[in-house]
Amino acid sequence: MAGLRSVLSGRSVAGQVFVLLLVMVLLLVVAAVVALVLQAQRDNSEEARNRSLAVAEAFANAPGTIEALDSPDPTAVLQPRAEAARKRSHVDFVVVMNTDGIRYTHPRPDRIGKHFVGTIEPALNGEPVVEEIEGTIGRLVQAVVPVENPDGEVVGLVSAGITLENVGGATEAQLPLVLGAALAALALATGGAALISRRLLHQTHGLGPHEMTRMYEHHDAVLHAVREGVMILDGDGTLLLANDEARRLFSLPEDAEGRHVRNLGLDPATTELLSSGRTATDEVLPVGDRLLAVNQRPTDPAGRHRGSVTTVRDTTELRALSGRAEESRERLNMLYDAGVGIGTSLDVARTAQELSDLAVPRFADFATVDLFESVLAGGHPDAAAALRRTARTGIAEDAPLYPRDQQIHFVESSPQGRSLATGRAVLEPRLDEAPGWQAQDKERSAQVVEYGIHSLITVPLRAGSLVLGVVSFWRSRKPEPFDEEELALAEELVARAAVSIDNARRYTREHSMAVTLQRSLLPRTLPEQNALEIAYRYLPAQAGVGGDWFDVLPLSGARVALVVGDVVGHGLHAAATMGRLRTAVHNFSALDLPPGELLALLDELVGRIDQDEAQDEHVAPVIGATCLYAVYDPVSRRCAVARAGHPPPALVRPDGHVEFPDVPAGPPLGLGGLPFESAELELPEGSRLVLYTDGLVEDREHDIDVGLERLREALAGAGPSPEETCRAVLDSQRPGKAADDIALIVARARALPADRIAEWPVPADPAAVGELRAAVTRKLAEWGLEELTFGTELILSELVTNAMRHGGAPIQVRMLYERHLICEVYDASSTAPHLRYATMTDEGGRGLFLVAQLAERWGTRYLPAGKVIWAEQNLPESPGALS
Repeated sequence: MAGLRSVLSGRSVAGQVFVLLLVMVLLLVVAAVVALVLQAQRDNSEEARNRSLAVAEAFANAPGTIEALDSPDPTAVLQPRAEAARKRSHVDFVVVMNTDGIRYTHPRPDRIGKHFVGTIEPALNGEPVVEEIEGTIGRLVQAVVPVENPDGEVVGLVSAGITLENVGGATEAQLPLVLGAALAALALATGGAALISRRLLHQTHGLGPHEMTRMYEHHDAVLHAVREGVMILDGDGTLLLANDEARRLFSLPEDAEGRHVRNLGLDPATTELLSSGRTATDEVLPVGDRLLAVNQRPTDPAGRHRGSVTTVRDTTELRALSGRAEESRERLNMLYDAGVGIGTSLDVARTAQELSDLAVPRFADFATVDLFESVLAGGHPDAAAALRRTARTGIAEDAPLYPRDQQIHFVESSPQGRSLATGRAVLEPRLDEAPGWQAQDKERSAQVVEYGIHSLITVPLRAGSLVLGVVSFWRSRKPEPFDEEELALAEELVARAAVSIDNARRYTREHSMAVTLQRSLLPRTLPEQNALEIAYRYLPAQAGVGGDWFDVLPLSGARVALVVGDVVGHGLHAAATMGRLRTAVHNFSALDLPPGELLALLDELVGRIDQDEAQDEHVAPVIGATCLYAVYDPVSRRCAVARAGHPPPALVRPDGHVEFPDVPAGPPLGLGGLPFESAELELPEGSRLVLYTDGLVEDREHDIDVGLERLREALAGAGPSPEETCRAVLDSQRPGKAADDIALIVARARALPADRIAEWPVPADPAAVGELRAAVTRKLAEWGLEELTFGTELILSELVTNAMRHGGAPIQVRMLYERHLICEVYDASSTAPHLRYATMTDEGGRGLFLVAQLAERWGTRYLPAGKVIWAEQNLPESPGALS
């Protein structure tokens, strides 16, 4: 029973053979049944074709069929005949139709008079056709034959058909017999397989295929696969078995097995050890030019059967392989370190130095990197130009190699010159025998050889089709020269470094372009004005050029606008976008709009830019731009501020108190949908307004609240002047290089003295113009500006007259004595005046033309209720300046 269970389990070889035999018999039985069924189906189909064709031809050739087709009512004559023929012949239908396929007969009367479903074209040509189709009553075979008159003309068609299931019958009758025979064969096969498997189970001791395979693999591995010699000896010292490795190591003859070890020609020490049968562990024996480690154990530790097993290992080759493996591992580690340690920055010189530092002393005693001058500047290499020694590393500093930063012209015969010309690495194993290398500099070459440097590898720094420079590896301490394997390693090492150096070169070029663009877009000097004492700082980010900007814009009425903005991101796109926004602010400021309205126009502009650039997948949108716009009036000491997603300004009062005014935070530019609100601040004279970008108060390690608090502490301890304030803020906020751009403006408020301001209300009476001119004349004399009397009187006369004619009451006149003499006329109307050229016959229209000719600048500024028309004149002593 145990043997039967083992056979049936299927885990042993006998069980698997038993199962295999049963499966084979079962497959044969199934195949026989399937073949019988398929044959029966083919026979059924053939029988259906023959029967349907015979019935159709018999009915077509039956007497009276042609006459019935020619009768007035063929259906009345042929329908009974067709049904009788269908029942006698055991077909499913007999259909008679005309040559158009219209049925005269059908088992279902409702289908008489309808088109026949099937192929009739061959029958119309006199040829019968048989086809197998999927009909409404199942899979069927139908035949269509022509009905021909004595002249051979087809006058009708007859079709007979039968379904395949009605043809069968013989197969179903044979299936029980076939299945019975199959079961009997299966029972006999099972009994025979059980007998065979039982015998096989006894012979294999119940082992499974895996155990038997594993036993064979172990035996074969011990004897042949391992790189150890194996010898088995009996108790008398006769060699019973030796594998191929043992024969090779001991140089055994072909007929060594069966001979005593003393007759094998082995050296005495080896013979004594093998014949003794004693235990040995890694006992080293010199055999010829090899050192063999021998291990020996008895075959039966209990001592019932004498004999020994000896294993032999060649330690000479193992030591050589160990040395080569260690060398290969070191080279792989160096290549891995090159991928990690070279290219940590986007600086060309630093990347070259990282390459030379990695190579010394792991690969060479000295390493030098020479790059074209244009590569260091980020340009394309110029093969005709000189190279500069960019990096040099060595085990000593006194080697007579070219020093760092020296320009070098390599001659064509030198290894470096050949590498640059051919783009391939050059191996110079012995420098003292290389005249081409010595031709570079005979005196220095002699010094190099005398110093002990004796071998050289030069590898060009290639990035695609560009050769950026050449790398030289020098050897002095190791007596062996560089070989071909080391040449391949040098090429791989330089190839990895070349990618990083080329990336640094490209970055240097793009960075230089971006810096140039940014510097051209930022203000180089601030405009002259008296309303604010200003100091500023701009610190670019360590990672590259950003999009921060600032501006100081003089406005009409001695007012000054301060602007600080930030475009998120770095690179050319950020710098170019910054320039576009800065230009837009310049243009919008000329409209003298309130800060909130100006930011609304700027927001609309950014939205249009995004729409225009959305069609270009390579151009990023401007989303992320922020801006703060402030307008300070030195007459009222009021400052209107609005911001679009920008950090709030800081206000340092004259007593040193620091606060962050509550300025409504609008959305960043480009989002649209929300208005921008302005806040009115009163700036005492001597107070400092601090505007900045988020790079000053935000970083990856601290939140903006922490940055604002540090800014508050720095401002509280800063000196009173804007310069001292800038210095204190940057020293406390950013001790090292910033991760983002920083723009900082510190503006100390000044007030226009009251004796420099003159105001007059003007009644809506033309006679009041004369009184106004007299008052203006007296004020100009008081200020010492008599030279401007004529022009000022004329300007104010024209502006006041226009206000009376076209504006609305009240009318107010104001003069400001600042860097310019500013004349302003206020009226309650919002109608804007327009400059035009009057014709010879016009009685008016020349007022603004005269104002434009007499004034340096003039314009219109709109107020919540009315407008101001202003005109500026240069002062006579020093135009454009006020002491």
